[in-house]
Amino acid sequence: MGTGATTAEAGPLAGFVIGVTADRRRDELTALLERRGARVTGAPAMRIVPIEDDVALRRATEACLTRPLDYVVATTGVGWRGWMSAAEGWGHGTRLAELCRAATVLSRGPKATGAVRASGLAETYSPRTEGCDELLAWMLARGVRGRRIAVQEHGAPADGFAAALRDHGAQVIEVRVYRWAPPPDPEGVRRLAEQTARREVHALTFTSAPAIGYFLEAARTAGLRDEVLAALRGDVVPVCVGPLCARPLEDLGVAAVRPERGRLGALVRTLTETLPARGRRELRAGGRDMALQGSALLVGGESIWLPPVPAALLRALAERPGRVLSRPDLLRRVWADPPPDEHAVEAAVARLRQGLGAYAGLVRTVPKRGYRLAVDG
Repeated sequence: MGTGATTAEAGPLAGFVIGVTADRRRDELTALLERRGARVTGAPAMRIVPIEDDVALRRATEACLTRPLDYVVATTGVGWRGWMSAAEGWGHGTRLAELCRAATVLSRGPKATGAVRASGLAETYSPRTEGCDELLAWMLARGVRGRRIAVQEHGAPADGFAAALRDHGAQVIEVRVYRWAPPPDPEGVRRLAEQTARREVHALTFTSAPAIGYFLEAARTAGLRDEVLAALRGDVVPVCVGPLCARPLEDLGVAAVRPERGRLGALVRTLTETLPARGRRELRAGGRDMALQGSALLVGGESIWLPPVPAALLRALAERPGRVLSRPDLLRRVWADPPPDEHAVEAAVARLRQGLGAYAGLVRTVPKRGYRLAVDG
């Protein structure tokens, strides 16, 4: 993010800085957000181990081939496609397809179902929800004791699903595709944690549950875990792609926003609906309609972007338009760790007026009292 004010054509997400933690499809998500006027910051919170280097996946696949399978469970579309492709590359594609065709194939959600069908197979059952609870209940109702079950997982265990099957007597082979590993740029993740703690991002996006774990671990290493969680419970909106992704945050008492359908486009639509509703304030000054949204002042179809501190100062003044806020008031409202004297407020006001350009008169000095917004009415 730059340090100076800039002007750009306003989109529905103009003024909002959004943190992206995704690895896979990061560029696509960034483009979708920027197309709607947002600014994007962040770094992948983890990386994906390439299939061709994954010895554990190959061993699990070979374990599946030793004798017939009773059930094969597809939990994700990308994971299923990756598994089939890897098996083919190792020369096991035909044999694995034969075993799956002879078994009862189950799929968790529409993406997994689509991948199963694209591989030439047909699912026997797919739950209405995209969670594993309904899938597990269906299997247990039919009995799994002594059954040989392959569970395709993506990155991390499916939240106790395989363990529950084992508890009921099943023989389970966990086929973990695309294992997660620490982030390629730990320093970038640390910076994102700092930006979150300072409320310099307005939303933080997650597309997988493991990314949340890695991000919070980076925050803990930086000594910021409590501050980051406090930000996510307050000013910074956590947005997850689906319920399974959101669960680690919800377990920590953080209410994540998520779309009804776990899709990247749906996540962006949810952001587009949620952020303006939570962070937009309408103003009228000098006979013109304006809106303060995130870190930008929107006037006449343009967005005037401001640096973090001047933007926070403008938001504080806009909470009580026309009312005077003293320098001590602004020190408490704008700075998480207030500077030792009030000169910081004067410097921030000067930067704010410079950033507002032609609208600098919006911020008025009230001698010996403080500052106010010069709004109409």
